[in-house]
Amino acid sequence: MVVEKIKTVIIGSGGMLGQDLCKVYPDAIKLTHSDLDITDRNAVLSVIESLGPGLVINSAAYTNVDGCEDTQELAYDVNGRAPGYIAEGCARAGATLVHYSTDYVFDGSMKEYREWDTTNPINVYGKSKLAGERNIMAFMKDYRIIRTSWLFGLHGRNFVETMLALSAQMDTVRVVNDQFGKPTYTADLAAKTPEIAGLDPGIYHITNEGVCSWYEFAKAIIDNVSPCTSQEYVRKAKRPDYSVLINTKTTPMRHWKEALAEYLELRKSGGKK
Repeated sequence: MVVEKIKTVIIGSGGMLGQDLCKVYPDAIKLTHSDLDITDRNAVLSVIESLGPGLVINSAAYTNVDGCEDTQELAYDVNGRAPGYIAEGCARAGATLVHYSTDYVFDGSMKEYREWDTTNPINVYGKSKLAGERNIMAFMKDYRIIRTSWLFGLHGRNFVETMLALSAQMDTVRVVNDQFGKPTYTADLAAKTPEIAGLDPGIYHITNEGVCSWYEFAKAIIDNVSPCTSQEYVRKAKRPDYSVLINTKTTPMRHWKEALAEYLELRKSGGKK
């Protein structure tokens, strides 16, 4: 799908999701970190005002979940305050904003989450992303916040690549089997974005279909994997046991296994860059 109807700006165009968005919006104005520091409010307002877009898509984020625990100020700058600056600029320009958030705004105490369920993040990454959601809503009404989860794509570091690398290095790769969510292919998420941009303002849960544990996800990628518990594999940032996002507002995307098969085939055939 290729969409060009209104003047579009993609912020974070060099990232994993951003590069797939560029394929969907080939004529968009593409801004990488070197083009725009989103933590600089004056720069953000100036750039959006000068470009005069009708649609701004923000795929820039600090996504290192454990790293956010060590560099909390950076996490809040990029994930929390910067989306507010972008929203402020969009409000002044009369532009629609599409922004991507995360399943980690939830605490995992429920087995699945709908768009209106109560947020309660348990790590700095989730807290900073929730701050971003709230800052957007404070500055404008014409927003589409897309919460998604467990992203993998051809243009960046992700769980699939990590598993393939570890599988080649280790006899057995241990992966937790007590955290559940929905893997999401960035190419599918990017292709779904124009539809969401055209819907009513609000929060949307958009993932590939199918629920699995990290171990079950890994098992679909490599053979030499064994399950373990979160207590056996402690990470710096606590993860929710369940972060299954339920989409109640639009048609579902394909199953993650089908998307993964396409990813692995493209990777094998040279689609990996």
